[in-house]
Amino acid sequence: MTTTLTPQEVYEKLLNEDKILTLQGRIQFTLGDVNIIVKQKDVVGNIIQEWLEGWLTNRNIAFSRNENTQMPPDLFLNEDKTKDLLEVKAFNRSASPGFDIADFKAYQKEIVTHPYMLHAKYIIFGYGMSDEGVVTIRSLWLKNVWEICRTSEKWPINVQFKNNMVHKIRPAQWFSDGQRIKYPTFKTLEHYLAAIEETIYKNPYTRDVASSWRDEMEKSYNKFYNTHIQIPRWNDIKDEYTKSKNE
Repeated sequence: MTTTLTPQEVYEKLLNEDKILTLQGRIQFTLGDVNIIVKQKDVVGNIIQEWLEGWLTNRNIAFSRNENTQMPPDLFLNEDKTKDLLEVKAFNRSASPGFDIADFKAYQKEIVTHPYMLHAKYIIFGYGMSDEGVVTIRSLWLKNVWEICRTSEKWPINVQFKNNMVHKIRPAQWFSDGQRIKYPTFKTLEHYLAAIEETIYKNPYTRDVASSWRDEMEKSYNKFYNTHIQIPRWNDIKDEYTKSKNE
């Protein structure tokens, strides 16, 4: 019999019951009669999601995969696929987060149609790998999307920009490790959405929807949650995210 858990309960079970921060693992590859320990760090991130699915299965925790692999979430933890959404991310803890949040152009459309996507929880594994191929989980976080995103020098929301096009939404470094963080993460969902709206306007490939996007996003969210959300204009709040903390 399967158990239904929330993302918070999954996070707490990994930390407190399984004590994931104390565990060690290895990635093995066998082809024919040759069996090796993988020592390439760049493969660890993709494997961690598969491991988490195996962990959920092993513990009889209910989940299903999202067929749309380009949009959050990776996993549904509830039969009602509008809640308990879990996105899985991983990165080398010795470096800055290098994963993508989502494709910007597709994402700004999807969250209007499916506003519950905005409340997917991000479970983030900060891993390490020794020279001998021993994998450890050095940090584990559970975050809302706005808590792992920030602005940038050029764009209201930090994005990958190449070939004169906005591509992916890129994460912030939400942990300091004692270092000064130039751009803080967004304080609220509304501020995160304000940055998205302004980026829609500044991006030539999405500007055609900029005039109506804010109203449509508010109406969709308010209708789904039977609540009231009001997205501010980016120019009214940007100083909170662009001024130096030393000023």
